Amino acid sequence: MPIHDWTRVTSGTFHAFHTAWIVQLQETLNAGLLPPDCYALAEQFAGDTGPDVLMWETPGPAVWDRPEREAAGHAAGIAVADRPPRVQKTVTASSAFYLMRRRTLVVRHASDDRIVASLEIVSQGNKSRRTALDAFVDKAVAALQQGYHLLVVDLYPPTRCAPEGIHGAIWGEIDESAYEAPPDQPLTLVAYSAGLPPTAYVQPVRVGDPLPEMPLFLTPERYVDVPLETTYGAAWRGMPQRWRQELEA
Repeated sequence: MPIHDWTRVTSGTFHAFHTAWIVQLQETLNAGLLPPDCYALAEQFAGDTGPDVLMWETPGPAVWDRPEREAAGHAAGIAVADRPPRVQKTVTASSAFYLMRRRTLVVRHASDDRIVASLEIVSQGNKSRRTALDAFVDKAVAALQQGYHLLVVDLYPPTRCAPEGIHGAIWGEIDESAYEAPPDQPLTLVAYSAGLPPTAYVQPVRVGDPLPEMPLFLTPERYVDVPLETTYGAAWRGMPQRWRQELEA
């Protein structure tokens, strides 16, 4: 299914689709795509951030902290060394610059369920105002600094606040090398591996393109492929005919 031009409809319409897509992604991740000791859970944030899918580890030692357990039971993950993610561009941040730019303090409640990664779908509101953009970027950078991997899906074109899209804004806080969104591919899918230094796997796309699978990292060296297109299609089937006609016109 091709990516639709979501600028043609109201923000509320995309929010409804966004929520349905999150549900499909959660169900797919929990239906065997993730290792048995991980689970995905939708989490709602106030304001323009919207719901995202967080991946949590169940209580107990992390499988990737113990090499013998990883070798025995972590078959769901794909090793980057064996099959690098199939994206258009891969870039690793400068370690020195990344450490110098640390500026966000995160205080978390003690919990037995450790966050491993987050999958976020960008809304129009995340890039329409500077305060909303800064909040989204700060959240993403803080997550990477805490060691949480990210998969960000941005199906909206660049804005005045984010001229290079959401990835350009995030990467500008991580590394001194600028990202320039291709003019003919203004939408962006990007997976961040939260190693030291972090690595971004960037796939620019355009309206009308099919959604490729994108990696969601479990560790800096291992990931699972997230079927964005099939989950997008499943969410699309529940959209009202009124808005489906508008988007397919």
